[in-house]
Amino acid sequence: MSDKILGTEVISKYFNNLNEIQISQFDKIGELYPEWNAKINVISRQDIDNLYVNHILHSLSIAKFFTPVSGTTFLDMGTGGGFPGIPLAILFPDCTFHLIDRIGKKIRVAQSIAEDIGLKNVTFQHGDIGECRAKYDFVVSRAVMRLDALVPIIKKNVARENKNSICNGLICLKGGNLASETDSVENASHSKTASVIQQNISDYFTEDFFETKKIIYVPYIDF
Repeated sequence: MSDKILGTEVISKYFNNLNEIQISQFDKIGELYPEWNAKINVISRQDIDNLYVNHILHSLSIAKFFTPVSGTTFLDMGTGGGFPGIPLAILFPDCTFHLIDRIGKKIRVAQSIAEDIGLKNVTFQHGDIGECRAKYDFVVSRAVMRLDALVPIIKKNVARENKNSICNGLICLKGGNLASETDSVENASHSKTASVIQQNISDYFTEDFFETKKIIYVPYIDF
């Protein structure tokens, strides 16, 4: 069965408490992303048919890792066309998400899609992470750069006061062998973090795509 046929069924398989608005929004982005992708390459053209599993469900794995309390703030660094920020914003309407990317055409696509589906809890910024000085409870990213390069540049954006069941910090979606990246972060003299935590996404989702995919969580204990 193709991803297009599956549609929101693959989302509802793992998230069975979606309301009608959320179901409609997940349905709509399944239409909007292919339309935009035909004009602007925000997702690999070879991968657009796998939108729901490889991009939307992948983004939502963060929601299996932890459930944020109402009012939690997120910075999606290097969001591209809106991942993981837009799927998470649909799932958590009581949280706020700021999506930033250096590529203007991609951030404009994400903004247009969010407006078309009526998302009210997202804001957008075209620029470099160095231009964003605000603080958030969590920084999230999806295969943006090496972990040991990402940690130093987003430390300034993580708020000190914790309100969730886990400490504020960085949550990344990555794949493959990450030993060199995580070891480098844990051993870096600039880093005042707890041990890097790795979670296999295959513990949450059974699709083959997730066999090598991981959630990487770097909690900030003190700055």
